Amino acid sequence: MECYLDNSATTAVDEEAAAKIEKLMTEGYGNPSSLHNIGFEAERELDAARKDLAKILKCREREIVFTSGGSESNNQALTGSFLANTRREKHIITTAIEHPSVSEPAEFLKSRGCRVDYLGVDKNGHIDPEELKDLLTPDTLLVSIMHVNNETGAVQPIKEAGKIIKEISPGCLFHVDDVQGFGKLRLIPKEAGVDLLSVSAHKLHGPKGTGILYVRTGVRLSPLIFGGGQQSGMRSGTENVPGIAGMALSAKKLYQNIDENYGKYRRMRDLFLKGIGETEGISVNGGDAPYIISLTVNGVRSEVLLHALEQNGIYVSAGSACSSNKKNSVSKTLTAMGLSEKEAGSTIRISLSCKNTEEEMEYTAGVINKEVKNLRRFVRR
Repeated sequence: MECYLDNSATTAVDEEAAAKIEKLMTEGYGNPSSLHNIGFEAERELDAARKDLAKILKCREREIVFTSGGSESNNQALTGSFLANTRREKHIITTAIEHPSVSEPAEFLKSRGCRVDYLGVDKNGHIDPEELKDLLTPDTLLVSIMHVNNETGAVQPIKEAGKIIKEISPGCLFHVDDVQGFGKLRLIPKEAGVDLLSVSAHKLHGPKGTGILYVRTGVRLSPLIFGGGQQSGMRSGTENVPGIAGMALSAKKLYQNIDENYGKYRRMRDLFLKGIGETEGISVNGGDAPYIISLTVNGVRSEVLLHALEQNGIYVSAGSACSSNKKNSVSKTLTAMGLSEKEAGSTIRISLSCKNTEEEMEYTAGVINKEVKNLRRFVRR
């Protein structure tokens, strides 16, 4: 049996979305800026996609900016707000467990004179709203907090944070990296006080290289890409019409079944955790979102277990896909939650999609039980 359980890294493209993408690449290939019928057809696809995504987020269509993915959206949110708001205090607040596409721009802005404060997290990966209150000032420029952590599934109190921000610093921008939440957990930006929100298509059964940045009307951002002035000058460059259309279709399908899918994630997670309960020395880190399971397996290096599972047709991650290619890297998320470097080095991530099955989770639990026992005996020798 083959079990792909690395959906936080990327997902399989929805078959209907893939068919639509192929058709637009081979038949509806017009440039949406062209002033002829083929160009108009491409523009209509863009408009339809923007309308569908705006309906999901309950926002205005013009508040949707198409990007190349979550990393660009996060960079645009942080760096764009820094460049556009020269009169505000250069102060940004983020968390100790953000994705590198947030933490690295924050460090870049720090090198340019911005003051950056980092919110810590507890053993479950949650921020403390009281610490946010203490760090906020009336002139803070931006707060960036991810909705769902990509390594542990810890869900942050976004609505509570938004309320605190708007009460203490009404002019402060609130950015949310929703790459791991969009399509699985409901979050309406305006209801949560969110001004900027990032989404990546390939985490929700859309194509790679496509994403969106929600930008609330009235928010001042400096563009990072200049050129033809597309998207009202916010993001120049010919739009990726096939990718955008595929993303909108996959997102629409996920939201039509969001409650049913969430129940399925819960059942699969519960079945899996029950299955590995017979093996001692396995602990779960965080885990609010049932579709991301972080397991620390005492006595077994994550890379060793990963390859043992791969030999059984099971594909998981030893950490975030965006950082696992860095040599000798230790998860800053896990260490921020209190795990030692040794424990972090013995942690794997199992991430589900609506395409996974209970049968796959039972099989995976059985293989983990078998392989962990075998590997521990080998280590003892």
